[in-house]
Amino acid sequence: MSLTLLYRGKNVRFSMKLNKLRWLSALAAFALVSGCIIYLLFSSNELPQTPYYQVAEQQKSATTSSVENQQITALTMKLAELQSHVLRLNALGDRLADEANIPDKEFNFEVQPPSGGPVANGNYVNDKSLVEVLAEISVLEQQLDTEEKQLKMLESLTLGHHIENTSYLSGRPITKGWLSSYYGIRKDPFNGKPAMHKGIDFAGKEDGEILATAAGVVSWAGERYGYGQLVEINHGKGYKTRYGHNKNLLVAVGDVVRKGQVIARMGSTGRSTGPHVHYEILKNDRQIDPVKYVYRKAK
Repeated sequence: MSLTLLYRGKNVRFSMKLNKLRWLSALAAFALVSGCIIYLLFSSNELPQTPYYQVAEQQKSATTSSVENQQITALTMKLAELQSHVLRLNALGDRLADEANIPDKEFNFEVQPPSGGPVANGNYVNDKSLVEVLAEISVLEQQLDTEEKQLKMLESLTLGHHIENTSYLSGRPITKGWLSSYYGIRKDPFNGKPAMHKGIDFAGKEDGEILATAAGVVSWAGERYGYGQLVEINHGKGYKTRYGHNKNLLVAVGDVVRKGQVIARMGSTGRSTGPHVHYEILKNDRQIDPVKYVYRKAK
């Protein structure tokens, strides 16, 4: 048995006749080469265990550790910044409590924040784990929440003292103008019939200043039927004042206003015939004559 190989090219013609021994040898050689190639392909999974890949894994681990150290450093710096804010809040709280004559130990602004931060040379020491730094930040967050609540309570007490000391009703609700209509029965300017007027009117120029006649908290600021743009202030102890027909309002509900503060600009909104402010005083939610309060002396 023999095998003939024939090659025919454009200008070349070649033929070889192989006996059984030669073509079996060629076939065996081809099988050996193919087996080596297959072995190399399937053994490629073992390559990561070589020294080259071990070095790559070590470099990857070192990079991860470096990133974590950078994160810890950044968090530590932020923690130190927050600690300085807490110290400033403590100092502010102590000063406000002292100025408001709040008794000692009523508020605790002496708790120090968790320690940490830069060393003498300005560098940060990463001797803490990421979990430990996050735990310190959590403790600091709780302390800031407590500080906020204490400061809000202190603010309320301080404002309460201020309102109580200046809530005495007196004076006119305008800087310029004149008293144009009194409290009581009068002829209605729209239909000419007798009607109860539950306040007094001060006429003036449009955009004139409207003043709070005592300190208090704004309980209404906006449109109201008949009043137009209205401001209502609660002065405590059952007293309220109303300022109606304004052109513009300069306060909002919840604002704490002081005596003499400009709260609106004079206008003619609502049921009005010209620029003026309709001024009311309510005691226990009932209108009373404001005249005696307008002309009484301030404390």
